[in-house]
Amino acid sequence: MQSDDAIQLGSNHSIKSGLPNRPRRVFAAGAAVFALVPLLLSGGCERKPGRLSPAQVHQITEELAKTAADAAPKDSLVKSRRARGKSADAGSEEIYIALRGAGSNMQIVKQKLEGIASRHGLAVASADLDKGGVRMTLRSRDVITHRIEIEHFTMAANQTSAAAEMARLAIVLDDLGNDRSVADEVFALRVPITISVLPFHAHSEEIAREARQHGCEVMLHLPMQSVVNESPEQQELHPGLTPDQVRAIVEKMLDAVPEADGVNNHQGSQATADITLMNELMLILKDEGVFYVDSRTTAATVAFDAAKHAGVRTAFRNVPFLDDVQNPEAVKRQLLLAIQGAKRKGEAIAIGHPHSATLAALREILPQAKKDGVQLVVVSELVH
Repeated sequence: MQSDDAIQLGSNHSIKSGLPNRPRRVFAAGAAVFALVPLLLSGGCERKPGRLSPAQVHQITEELAKTAADAAPKDSLVKSRRARGKSADAGSEEIYIALRGAGSNMQIVKQKLEGIASRHGLAVASADLDKGGVRMTLRSRDVITHRIEIEHFTMAANQTSAAAEMARLAIVLDDLGNDRSVADEVFALRVPITISVLPFHAHSEEIAREARQHGCEVMLHLPMQSVVNESPEQQELHPGLTPDQVRAIVEKMLDAVPEADGVNNHQGSQATADITLMNELMLILKDEGVFYVDSRTTAATVAFDAAKHAGVRTAFRNVPFLDDVQNPEAVKRQLLLAIQGAKRKGEAIAIGHPHSATLAALREILPQAKKDGVQLVVVSELVH
């Protein structure tokens, strides 16, 4: 399999996958080429139903994702990853399909996937979702191998050639997870926003799971040690951890924010300046297939360079924080600077927090961004 670089197939479908080369860690959304690799069949006959190995599950995932992308309308999105969260079945994988554009036929996609499942001897159970989507569960000998969700995604309009030439601005809102009402205010903005969710808070998993339905992207807001060690989370990355400790912490946190397609640092001015720790982190993120956004809480950060060296898709905050001063007028000024920065640079990533002043400024300023020639996007569109 090729590296995690975004591609456009001939049908112009966007396909993202974090399926790594080795079968040990099979999943997390990042971009890759889905190679159609059939399972080895004995004597040319179809494989009899039986318990599948992780490698076989991985191969079927690739085939399902490729088939979905070919059957879906232009600009549809297919993402796949290892199953996460408390309800995740060991060795199972998940596929998310967002159908965009006119004429998207969910039943055609569903039937194509059912055909793949049948060919591999997998039992299929389907259930309708509240907003017109479909959830499919695939099993081998009563063991769940795949969970698939198919939805119509109409929040963001299809990109036109004119929109593709516009400057792009991604806004990340950190520190979600504790206050459900704040998350609802973010969702009510009804614009592409990336939320970064702290793990192990009262509503972390709930908010992460619902964000996608509102056109939002999710990242894990990974706690890391700051220079002054201000308000540390119950668990965080810090220099001196062994590689096994780093992996255990990061995997546990990704499981706690199961919809996370990427990671950025929470605080971390001490941790992101430690090259040994960042190298260990990026190896794990590479395995998981998630991207990394460096919040740049210190000028001494080496996180972005470590991510690039490890082959992790990455970017960094390249305009000032939106709400160091929690005053609506101050936030509006910062937001306008971010819009200007996007126009000047071609693309920009701004980071703020779900403070009342920030949300008020976003409600007022964001509607005029397009008039100013700036397209709002989720942050995964700006990682490279």
